[in-house]
Amino acid sequence: MGRGKKIAIGIAAALLLIFAGVGTAAALYINSINSALSFEDESEARELKEALVPVQNEDDSFYVMLLGSDARGDEASRSDVNILLRVDPTKGQLTMVSIPRDTKVEIEGYGTQKINAAYAYGGASLAVETVSDFAGVSISHYAEIHFDELISLIDTLGGVEVEVPVAIHDENAGGSIEAGLQVLNGEQALVFARSRAYEDGDFTRTSNQRILLQAIIDKVLAMPATQLPGTIQSLAQCVTTDYNVNDIVALAQKFQSSGSQTMYSGMVPSSTATIDGVSYVITDEAAWAEMMQVVDAGEDPAALIERLAASSKNEPTES
Repeated sequence: MGRGKKIAIGIAAALLLIFAGVGTAAALYINSINSALSFEDESEARELKEALVPVQNEDDSFYVMLLGSDARGDEASRSDVNILLRVDPTKGQLTMVSIPRDTKVEIEGYGTQKINAAYAYGGASLAVETVSDFAGVSISHYAEIHFDELISLIDTLGGVEVEVPVAIHDENAGGSIEAGLQVLNGEQALVFARSRAYEDGDFTRTSNQRILLQAIIDKVLAMPATQLPGTIQSLAQCVTTDYNVNDIVALAQKFQSSGSQTMYSGMVPSSTATIDGVSYVITDEAAWAEMMQVVDAGEDPAALIERLAASSKNEPTES
């Protein structure tokens, strides 16, 4: 499978929840799905394995790097979307943290860069190492989502229902979507997930990606069991990962035994700035450290995010 255009909106998280609902039936698809999930480049797979830190105990929480890339013209691929996913299988809990692609970081061997450059310079392994250093946590698994297969996935689901907060008219993203409750087909879902035509650019886009992820999960969990096999095949075509199906099924069984699933989400506390003519997203280091403490403890970061937003609004402005 060619790498092509890719986008990471968290379909891997939906895959985990789907397997929890299908159990034994998923085993029938192990061979074909494993083939679809695995890396074609064996050297890339080896380098990634070296960058990942194995989970010590099967009941421990762990982090997954969800990444999507977008190759434009003759340029090298850069990670267009970066989501750090905390997985707590015993509690049935997922926490998504979006990292803006223009976030200013230090990349080993390349100095000060935007975080999305790590994938272009060193592939999945350097992307994992960079995000791990940035967040201060070990990353145990990786999933890369294929943009060119996402349309068929959404269409297989019969579209997804999404509350579009702001109307989108963005030729660069591929089209227009009106505000309000909409049932989006595959092409429309991509427009919703990748448009940056907002005053705050990437900040609203990352929120839209999390909204879309939740819509995908809700749609899948509401599907009758007879429709799940085809959906699983479509999902597998969208993902390249270090996981195999047995790993996913084992993890999903833990989610199933937890009795419920909870999803939290948020974004790195940050603001924009231009430095030496380059536009960056600048992380609020103190707030980011506090947020990761909340996330790592398995708590909902929403209250912290609201407090930080309120504090920012109340800060005096220079006259």
